[in-house]
Amino acid sequence: MSKTDIRHQPAYTVAEAARYLKVAPATLRSWVVGRPYPTEAGTAYSKPVIRAARNPPPTLSFWNLIEAHVLRSLRTDHGVPMDALRRAIKYAQDSLKIDNLLLSPELRTDAGKLLLERYGELIELSASGQIAMRSMLNAHLARVEWDEWKFPVRLYPFTSIGNADKRPVAISANIAFGRPVLVHGGITTAAIAERIDAGESVADLADDYDLRVEDIEEAVLYEHAA
Repeated sequence: MSKTDIRHQPAYTVAEAARYLKVAPATLRSWVVGRPYPTEAGTAYSKPVIRAARNPPPTLSFWNLIEAHVLRSLRTDHGVPMDALRRAIKYAQDSLKIDNLLLSPELRTDAGKLLLERYGELIELSASGQIAMRSMLNAHLARVEWDEWKFPVRLYPFTSIGNADKRPVAISANIAFGRPVLVHGGITTAAIAERIDAGESVADLADDYDLRVEDIEEAVLYEHAA
């Protein structure tokens, strides 16, 4: 991947990325910079899983955002050491000769299966737990679009209302400086929330932007849930 590609350029603080992905900032920070943890011999240090586009301070790129989105599906519900996940990723990459596995659409096929099998072995995950994790991974991957060169080009982050398959909000590196926008209209969700907080009504904003009331509500709820 080219470091001159806008998708590889630093764009998000850890706090911003955590808000957009609905991940605890401390969790995301541990993925990006690592964290200390106690052992019988003293304190050890867990290496990061994601290599931030810029350090210090850690600043994430759009592609880092995608990596964190995928990690969210594997890590958030299973408080296990990152070392197990890191070893599973390396095992799958080495076995299938895939660089940057967390950015690869092949996670939807054999690469994802191998990663989950290895990860499940390392954390002794039950059969039902593996099925649940596979379902969670697939749900997250379904919200990523890849370009013809198989690099992520758009992310549809999870929102808070309605059907989980709905995609009212999108994040693209080349739109609104990589900030979340409504798919219909291209208005940033932050701008809509700011106008609502300033006292404007949902109906007036919908009329102003020629959007549905539901679109405005989606933007506000996404901002407040993030």
